[in-house]
Amino acid sequence: MREVRWGRRVPVAHPERDEDWNGEARNETSTERLDRNWASLLQELRVAQTGVQLLTGFMLILPFQERFGELSDAEVAVFLLAVLFALLATVLLVAPVGLHRVLFRQHRLRTLVTAAHHCALAGVMCLGVTMSGVVVLTVSVATGSEAAGAAAGGCAVVLFLGAWLVWPWWLRTR
Repeated sequence: MREVRWGRRVPVAHPERDEDWNGEARNETSTERLDRNWASLLQELRVAQTGVQLLTGFMLILPFQERFGELSDAEVAVFLLAVLFALLATVLLVAPVGLHRVLFRQHRLRTLVTAAHHCALAGVMCLGVTMSGVVVLTVSVATGSEAAGAAAGGCAVVLFLGAWLVWPWWLRTR
C-alpha cells in the first residue's frame, strides 16, 4: 500500500497496512512477519544494549575519580544530565526484555513488537543525548574550554540527529 506525502506516493511503514505486500513478496503470514520483525529488533537491541550498559557503567564511576572535583558547576550539570539520559537509554533499550517476559505466551506478539520498536527508538535518542553530553564534557575537560565543549557537543547533536533521524526519515520517503 502507498500513501501520498509531499505530492509523491511512498510506501507506508504501518505493519497492519503492508500485509498484502509481505504475503506476495515474501510469502509470509502475519505471524511470520512479526517473528521476523522481533528477531530483527532483538539483533539491533543486542548491539545497543551492550554499548549503553558499558557507557553507563563507566559514567557511574567517574564521580569517584580524583579529578572529578575539579569540574566546574556547568560541567557537573552536563555530567548529571548525561548520566540521567544514560539511565533512560539503558531502561528503554532493556525494556523489551521485560516486555517479552510479561507478555510471554500471551499471544501478544504484535503488541510486543510495536512496544519494543518504540522503546528502541526512544532509547537510541536518549543514547544520542548521552553521547553528546559525554562529548561536551570530554572536550571541555581536555581543552580547558567550556565553549569548545559546547561547540563539540553541538556538532555531536547534529551528527546524531542527522544519522539517526533525518537521514533515515529522508530514505523512508524515497
